[in-house]
Amino acid sequence: MAVEIADIAQDEILTGEAVALDVQPVGFLLRALGALIDLLAGVALVVVFVLVVVWTSEQGLDPSLLPILTIVLLVMVAVVLPTVVETVSGGRSLGKLAVGGRIVRADGGAAGFRHALLRALVGVLEIWMTAGAVAAIVGLFTPRAQRLGDLVAGTYAERTRAPRLVARVPAMPPVLADWARVADVAALPLPLARRLASFVAQAPQLDPAARHRIATDLAAETRTHVSPVPAVDAETFLRGVAAVRYARELHAVRARDARAAALLR
Repeated sequence: MAVEIADIAQDEILTGEAVALDVQPVGFLLRALGALIDLLAGVALVVVFVLVVVWTSEQGLDPSLLPILTIVLLVMVAVVLPTVVETVSGGRSLGKLAVGGRIVRADGGAAGFRHALLRALVGVLEIWMTAGAVAAIVGLFTPRAQRLGDLVAGTYAERTRAPRLVARVPAMPPVLADWARVADVAALPLPLARRLASFVAQAPQLDPAARHRIATDLAAETRTHVSPVPAVDAETFLRGVAAVRYARELHAVRARDARAAALLR
């Protein structure tokens, strides 16, 4: 029996059902901006605490309580608050909401309390004690801009603001009508298919020279995943591939929905 090996790209996740999901991690700069926002929010809480302590000290607060209150505050700001916020919000802190991201498991599933706690505990070292230097260095050399806490917890930051799907239905060029009946486009990677569909939708608005150059590059990349390859120009070829893929995916979705509806009867 032949064993098929799934080729999973760096920006794809393989689920338990062996389905490759196209996911986009938050980039390093956006992650740094989100971390800075969270850090500033924590510093703001510390400043408010200091102001409250100064005011209560004038009202007769016992000075011996200050060290205890300081430790409690630092634990709350650095560990407890980040853990609670990420657990309750599904991996979204104030900074991650601002940059359009959320913390998920390495397999793409939702992160839980354990992941948030591990990230917060490691964050005391890599963010608070080193002013984010360790997190920045580790993030620069990991594929998904993961900080040390992510590597320990098995998480990463996923983009939640995905680009809007192309609404236009790609039309099949008449010259490729016969080819479409036998074309095999199943091996086309999802990221490449999205780029191809985006080009087909935006081609009329592109500069002619840029349009020709992009079509030529995309066609060269696409030909290795399509069989047979028709003898047409690059843009016609791309339009044909996009139309075939769209039609077959739509057919598959409708067939799946029909089977599900039949089971519910």
